[in-house]
Amino acid sequence: MKAAHARTVDANARVRDALDFSDRADFDDARRGFLGTLPHARIAADAGGDAWSLEPYGFLAGDAPDTVNPSLWRLSQLNAIHGLFEVAPRVHQVRGFSLANVTFIEGDSGVIVIDPLQFTEHARAALALYRQHRGDRAVRAVIYTHSHRDHYGGVRGVIGPDEVR
Repeated sequence: MKAAHARTVDANARVRDALDFSDRADFDDARRGFLGTLPHARIAADAGGDAWSLEPYGFLAGDAPDTVNPSLWRLSQLNAIHGLFEVAPRVHQVRGFSLANVTFIEGDSGVIVIDPLQFTEHARAALALYRQHRGDRAVRAVIYTHSHRDHYGGVRGVIGPDEVR
């Protein structure tokens, strides 16, 4: 890897000095409600190989190198925390299984899925993890918050066309 330019090293050192990186409250917050996950968030692709994996991001476990802003490095470390989390009673999220998060809201007759991730495999794995920890609730509704693929592309991983009424 090419060494950081002296100005980059200086700028990143100023960020490191200005912020309290010993404060780990953000990490505690990010892990709050954790119920379980898949190792490395590895999800097999239907066509073979991996559809998703956080394993290549294992390098984030260390400190930020001089080439990277330490605040951005920390944000990446926080984003690498993955799995099923209880957000509030009857509200759960799967994080780190795609570019977006998927939310499950439990109702009396099933679950509402909000933003079913980017690809079918991602959503299928997220729903399976949810059901492993919360039970086999039927999908009663799907909500897309907006039209980016990472918020709707996995819909067939949570419900099939023949199940829609």
